[in-house]
Amino acid sequence: MRRPALRRPNLRRPNLRRPNLRTLARGLRARLVVAFLLVAALSALATSALTFREARTAILKRTQDTAVTALRAQVNSQVPDLGFPPDDKSLVKLTQDLDRAGQALQWTTHVRYKDGPLLPAGFRGPGEKGNPGGRIPEGVREKVRDGIAAFQRVTVDGSPWLAIGLPVAFSGDTSQMSGLEVYAQVPLREDEVNVHALVDAAQSGALPAVALAVVPALIAARGVLRPVRELRRATQRITEGELDTRLKVTGGDELADLSRTFNDMAAALEENVAELRRMEANSRRFAADVSHELRTPLAAMTAVVDVLDEDAAGLDPDTAHAVRLISEETGKLARMVEDLMEISRFDAGAAALHLDEVDVAETVRKTLQARGWQDKVTARLPEGVRARLDPRRVDVVVANLVGNALRHGGEPVAVSVRAGRGDAGDERLLIEIADRGEGIDPEVLPHVFDRFFKADAARVRSEGSGLGLAITLENVRLHDGTVRAANGPEGGAVFTVDLPLRRGGGDEG
Repeated sequence: MRRPALRRPNLRRPNLRRPNLRTLARGLRARLVVAFLLVAALSALATSALTFREARTAILKRTQDTAVTALRAQVNSQVPDLGFPPDDKSLVKLTQDLDRAGQALQWTTHVRYKDGPLLPAGFRGPGEKGNPGGRIPEGVREKVRDGIAAFQRVTVDGSPWLAIGLPVAFSGDTSQMSGLEVYAQVPLREDEVNVHALVDAAQSGALPAVALAVVPALIAARGVLRPVRELRRATQRITEGELDTRLKVTGGDELADLSRTFNDMAAALEENVAELRRMEANSRRFAADVSHELRTPLAAMTAVVDVLDEDAAGLDPDTAHAVRLISEETGKLARMVEDLMEISRFDAGAAALHLDEVDVAETVRKTLQARGWQDKVTARLPEGVRARLDPRRVDVVVANLVGNALRHGGEPVAVSVRAGRGDAGDERLLIEIADRGEGIDPEVLPHVFDRFFKADAARVRSEGSGLGLAITLENVRLHDGTVRAANGPEGGAVFTVDLPLRRGGGDEG
């Protein structure tokens, strides 16, 4: 089973795109301005509605009071000259005199004595047959019959009118009704025109008020959004690694509290990250120092076990077995120390890339020959594929992947090389290593390059150091390439190394 290695996190700069019109329309500024304008519009609408109601009531009440008072005065001045019981001619003359006296208010009067007809002749109530223009409501006439003065605003054929009814008492005795009833119809068209003029004036004033509300709305939105924009910029700087970023705190409102909280969070984050970096640096330094210190005694131990290996054939079986076991474990320990030192160089950023123009097929062939894998590996290596690579690091990549396939996969292992074009149209070099084993568990695939990862937790020992695939990944990344692990369609695991075929410059450190 493969023992993958831990991958380093791929840190990316945030994708900071300029806002487009749709983003601005959905932004907080637009919503604040729209809300401000809605409040201003609703305020103007409410003011216009209240103005209309109050103005209409005041104007109509003034006209109503004036008409009732004027009609009562004319009736009181002219009725005493009327003889009782009056005849129809006298009643018609009374209405004519009242109409002339009320020319300023343009009223039309009618009279009735006791249960007689309304005069002038031909008048009936509104909607009654024969005179659809009658504007004295039945309710007004009933109250007048009961001796109560009444008035009511009515609308006839879309025009507003004021209907007035007055019972007439005998002169000197207001408690005794004479039986005479006086009705007047007063047009309210001019008052309605005045009311509409006031409404139009209110509306004309409301529109500029709403338009002018944009200015304070923008000012208010700017005041609210300035701390938000500063918070966004500060967050972006912290994302980019500027952990010493702080906000300027002014005022004592909720936004100021938010800025203080952000500053506290940034200070705690900076302190924690500094501590983590210090611990990580100490850990790397410790691993490097331990590996370096182990190299000298391991070299001596390796020399000793090599001598013992040569003499193992002449020792008794138990001693020979112990010597071979010590030799094997010493070799594993030596390889692990070398892998740890290589990983520590990657972590410290000290790994150097030495590029050279190489024949890829020849490089891969030398790797297989150096380890004696020619008979175990099927190689498809087309001639003429040249690339700018670091030969030593490509040798490590191929050796680790092929060795991993031989140990954990199944023979035959196939190595193929081909050149092609990537998605961006650039030239790419693809190295593929496939085996015929059982493949990799899909749950394990995302972790195959993790350091010291074991697919089977029960296995505490293996032939490798557990860092081979991690070192492979780092070497590929150093070439600005990628390495992928997958299961082949016919079974077995497939590792694909994707490298740029051409890189500019010479040696890189």
